[in-house]
Amino acid sequence: MSQGFFGNEHFITQGEINKFLLAILLCGLIGVEREFRNKQAGLKTMIMIGLGATLFTILSVKIGLSSQDRIASNIVTGIGFLGAGVIFKEDNQVKGLTTACVIWIVAAIGMAIGAGYYEQAISVTAIVLLALLIFPFVENFVEHRFTKRTYRIVKKYENESLDTYEEHIRTSRLKLYRGKQELANGIISGTWTAIGSPKNHKRFVDKMLRDQKIIAFDF
Repeated sequence: MSQGFFGNEHFITQGEINKFLLAILLCGLIGVEREFRNKQAGLKTMIMIGLGATLFTILSVKIGLSSQDRIASNIVTGIGFLGAGVIFKEDNQVKGLTTACVIWIVAAIGMAIGAGYYEQAISVTAIVLLALLIFPFVENFVEHRFTKRTYRIVKKYENESLDTYEEHIRTSRLKLYRGKQELANGIISGTWTAIGSPKNHKRFVDKMLRDQKIIAFDF
């Protein structure tokens, strides 16, 4: 009993307290960024994941004397199921992948702290924060210049192909890829994938909406 609460190996040590505090700080910083962007996994979630990974790693070292990786190795598997829960499909787009990756990285940071690799945990946290803060600006820059949309035009067949509409896409300064072209029961239809700025997409859409020959227009 002379060792006190912090000295007994069955109780928490000062070094372990420091690890938990560092996990709260680093994972909390990432959580603040996620919270600011109103993501599914925010501040509380990131802190809990980081603390859990840190504790599991500490326990793995303490009780897994013959195989110290037996608990820690399962963190990777377990966190995969947690990350899968935030991935969903909406409007033909898969969303939540970034949040799932962040959950995976936060768990890795917690494991690094639990194993005593503080420099690695701090360095990765700094890189993750830098990426999360800068990448949205890069994505917006790319999106405003290389927006991809799929168009489908349906009109009555009048002994002519849809080449005129392809030319409208080109003159709107959009790069196009021709999809399926179909003629049935006097109706001709075509699909194209076009890439360009939102302004050029709008120019093309406005032009098509004024075309009275078009029966259906998907955009």
